[in-house]
Amino acid sequence: MPADLVGERAQAVGLADAASTILIVDDVPDNLLVLGSLLQPSYNVLAAPSGPRALEILAGESLPDLVLLDIMMPEMDGYEVLARIQDNPRTCDIPVIFLTALDSPGDEERGLEQGAADYITKPLQPAVVLARVRNQLELKRARDWLQHQNAFLEREVARRMEENDLTQLVTIRALAHLAETRDSDTGYHIMRTQAYVGLLAGRLRTHPRFADILTDKYVQLLVRSAPLHDIGKVGVPDHILMKPGSLTPAEWEVMKTHARLGADAIGLVERDIERPVPFLALAKEIARWHHERWDGTGYPDQLVADAIPVSARLMAVADVFDALTTPRPYKPAFSLERAKGLIEAGRGSHFDPDVVGAFIETYAEFVAVAERYRDADDDVLDVR
Repeated sequence: MPADLVGERAQAVGLADAASTILIVDDVPDNLLVLGSLLQPSYNVLAAPSGPRALEILAGESLPDLVLLDIMMPEMDGYEVLARIQDNPRTCDIPVIFLTALDSPGDEERGLEQGAADYITKPLQPAVVLARVRNQLELKRARDWLQHQNAFLEREVARRMEENDLTQLVTIRALAHLAETRDSDTGYHIMRTQAYVGLLAGRLRTHPRFADILTDKYVQLLVRSAPLHDIGKVGVPDHILMKPGSLTPAEWEVMKTHARLGADAIGLVERDIERPVPFLALAKEIARWHHERWDGTGYPDQLVADAIPVSARLMAVADVFDALTTPRPYKPAFSLERAKGLIEAGRGSHFDPDVVGAFIETYAEFVAVAERYRDADDDVLDVR
């Protein structure tokens, strides 16, 4: 092949491919020389005189962008080399063009079926080689760009989901703290009750009565929703909410409205958004029904037993335990053991019996949570 023709063909490729690296694999030195002379003005060229040597190069740190691979070689033919390239996760995306003197339709079909990107028959025509090399490199660059874009988009979606998730958590916590600023409940109340609910849900996940409901997703949403259980207290007048003594029957009726007020407020939020938000549905359940009792004597709807949503049954135990073990204007804090006894006494009347069972089984963890999130102005917890 005349040198001036080689140079003319190579110049036609353009400068955009200057950084591309091509590996030529052929057991005939003259073929390596000719292809190298054709491609080297525009590409970085690597040469391998055998299949094993080609695999050694491909095992190196820097990978080529394209492989030109002879089929008929001793020791290891091109089909086996191609199979090795495709079996390796590091090299499987490198396009391979077969170069061969086998020019029957069946040979070409076999090469393409085995995964070759293209098939060029010998004797080689420079214009054909350069055009097909360029086409494969452009396709590879397009694939690489798409992969890069997809990876970027995946990272961006993950970042935005994490950001949205954090915003949601902060909003929930802010709303819950807003409710508590008007109540006598302690500052860590929402963190303790949230943890208590998580402990109960974790213990009951394999229980036959709860396994179908307490899925991973449900538990995640349940724990997230728990801090909004008393959001309705923002609608209770201060003279009732902060009264240091016992409430009158009329005042108690007003206090009980916080369950309905909280559920209604969350319901208004649901109507204002374009699509359902699962954690809001659970938050609404908890807000409305966490004061229901197993025997039907609770409020606001006097639900009985399994008619009370699971979310509210778990919150009932968590909320009562925390109310018992922290000081309120109308009572001092009870000891943890006394609170435990009162929860056990409410088994089957106030609380779902199996939820109380889970509470007893996780009592040591409840104590750990109570101690971890003890309010700074509380006395040392009495566990007796």
